[in-house]
Amino acid sequence: MKISASLVKQLRDKTGAGMMDCKNALVETAGDIDQAIDWLREKGISKAAKKADRIAAEGLCNVLVKGNEAVILELNSETDFVAKNKEFLALLDTLANAILDSDATNTEEALKIDVDGRNIERVLIDATAKIGEKFSLRNVSKHTVSGNEVFGAYKHMGGRIVTLVVLEDGNADLAKDIAMHVAAINPTYLDQTDISEEVINHEREILTKEALNEGKPANIVEKMVVGRLNKYLKEICLVNQPFVKNPDLTVDKFMKENNSKIVSFLRVEVGTGIEKRVEDFASEVASVVGK
Repeated sequence: MKISASLVKQLRDKTGAGMMDCKNALVETAGDIDQAIDWLREKGISKAAKKADRIAAEGLCNVLVKGNEAVILELNSETDFVAKNKEFLALLDTLANAILDSDATNTEEALKIDVDGRNIERVLIDATAKIGEKFSLRNVSKHTVSGNEVFGAYKHMGGRIVTLVVLEDGNADLAKDIAMHVAAINPTYLDQTDISEEVINHEREILTKEALNEGKPANIVEKMVVGRLNKYLKEICLVNQPFVKNPDLTVDKFMKENNSKIVSFLRVEVGTGIEKRVEDFASEVASVVGK
């Protein structure tokens, strides 16, 4: 089948693999992006799972805690320069306070909130007209704690990354330590019980094909896959990760030593999943597709 230049570029953006490799992967998988990502991983060409979300956009995130409520949001701009100016920072704080004091629980509801006679959607339109860059709001979420639960919040690089954790039987300092760990290490799941069998089986299949393609004897592939799968699960599960402030302890061990338990966590990083304007690779891609 004919593979379009845009499809090759899309796969390249997701995986970081070379364009010819991307074209070959798409040809082998009849143009299916997800299968092409797996194909590249199986051939050892791409670590797509670690790169798929590394698409940049500008702006900042915010996390605000008041009593037993907290809000996280992301405010995007077109350039990093604008995201550093005082007006942008003031708007970021205004939005966080307005949303936290409202009944809104998501982005769609937040855009309807009134701020000094204008809803947030109109506030963003007016800010766009004044500053000359498009502003957009996303990733709004509200959270509450009750009983013996406590929040931990952390901002990294002024809000390029924000995290929010909820602990049971913990304290503010302990919760902040875990929030810092989440910001630094970026776990995907709290523990293995959060991972579906479908995800585990899919990873096992990929690792098996990867090992076989490395030329390993079939009789040792199974043991290799078990080891690699366990390593993978430890990397993506928060409780199994070495604690960032004391790598001799896992997060789970650290929490048990402090008689506390992690209930939930959330990590938001600026621009994840947004395609940033990039230089035109059309000619380069087209030359590969035409081969």
